[in-house]
Amino acid sequence: MSSSGSESDSLASRQSKKPKYSKFTQQELPAWKPLFTPGIVIGAFSLIGIVFIPIGLASMSASQEVVELVDQYDVECVLASDKVPKPMKGPIQVYYQLGNFYQNHRRYVKSRSDKQLRDKKSSSVVKTCEPEGISEDGAPIVPCGLIAWSLFNDTYTFSVNKKTVQVNKQNIAWGSDKSSKFGSDVYPSNFQKGGLIGGGQLNEKLPLSEQEDLIVWMRTAALPTFRKLYGRIETDIMASDEITVVIQNNYNTYSFGGTKALVLSTTSWFGGKNNFIGFAYVATGSISLLIALAFVGLNVVKPRTLGDPSYLSWNKESPDYLH
Repeated sequence: MSSSGSESDSLASRQSKKPKYSKFTQQELPAWKPLFTPGIVIGAFSLIGIVFIPIGLASMSASQEVVELVDQYDVECVLASDKVPKPMKGPIQVYYQLGNFYQNHRRYVKSRSDKQLRDKKSSSVVKTCEPEGISEDGAPIVPCGLIAWSLFNDTYTFSVNKKTVQVNKQNIAWGSDKSSKFGSDVYPSNFQKGGLIGGGQLNEKLPLSEQEDLIVWMRTAALPTFRKLYGRIETDIMASDEITVVIQNNYNTYSFGGTKALVLSTTSWFGGKNNFIGFAYVATGSISLLIALAFVGLNVVKPRTLGDPSYLSWNKESPDYLH
């Protein structure tokens, strides 16, 4: 009797430790478990091809309509005058392009103070800005950090057919950056006043939210070759018009083997000149159609009879013992 009682207690103990059945613990929650039949697979690949190829062709067509002029001037000056091969409809985007400049370097990216940029009361928050956090007399630098210190400062003056053309430098920065990342009550102080000058100067009478060259520069690039918007030429430039550019070559890229170029570009509904996206869409769509055709041929040459889907595990009723 004692042995029987012990076994009963042991069985009761094991049953009490057994977790209560639930669909969650048994991983039986309702889920979409598609059955990939040949028809579904062929249809899916065909749909991808039918959608992607027209998008790619439209993107490539829009990219071809963009007129772009690129002249590198760090080694040899841009020709004093250059003629436009095709009409350029305004607004014409003016970019400066830098090469071999790693704005994504960890120490460089971290060398800034977002609190200081946003709020006047945080002007002394410069801990993350070393080595450009404190001036020689111990006062905080605003804006601090290596990113601001290395502000691009080449300037360009344009004339078309010997008539000066103004460059519009308004609204070249993201609106969200101006409104939320740079304070309207934060003014530059002690900037570029040390022994080593890194780049451009700032107007101490204007708040940071209005200094759009700085805002554009502070949005760091992910790749070592990048373009940043300098301004816009609002007038149209006709084919064979002669463009003259006077460049103030201030920015030192020679110490680290960098390159500099001036870019003039129109835009389309798709944006700037970018053949890669269109090519990628066409390539993906074409490959998808080829795969669909391959599955069609395989299904015709060696058809395979499908089993009854009702026998699949997730279509069966749960075993009684689990309940």
